[in-house]
Amino acid sequence: MIDITIPKPDVTITKQDAPELSHIYGFTDFHLIPRDRGGIFMFYNSKGELLFVGKARKLRPRIKKHFEDSVSPIKEHRNEVTSIEVCVIEDAVHREIYETYIINEFKAKYNVDKVFFR
Repeated sequence: MIDITIPKPDVTITKQDAPELSHIYGFTDFHLIPRDRGGIFMFYNSKGELLFVGKARKLRPRIKKHFEDSVSPIKEHRNEVTSIEVCVIEDAVHREIYETYIINEFKAKYNVDKVFFR
């Protein structure tokens, strides 16, 4: 059996109830997410349930795209997202392994690809 240790998040941002600054769906701290680094990201709801897991070569633009894009798998559920965790992982193979593992181990609610538990 393979033992995979999930990395601790490098950045966690949470939704603000009444943000004073410019925001996307209540998130004002996108500047904390690295722009030109690769990694994985996880969207959670207010109950701490994992909603979606994704990977990216450039984290910040990819995460923002989920909140702006009309084809995102979470487009109908954007208001459910209350926190985002980001793990910087530069190796593309490692990103792929972590993403697939986390989706299936924690049964991410809105992931449709790489799902083995349904």
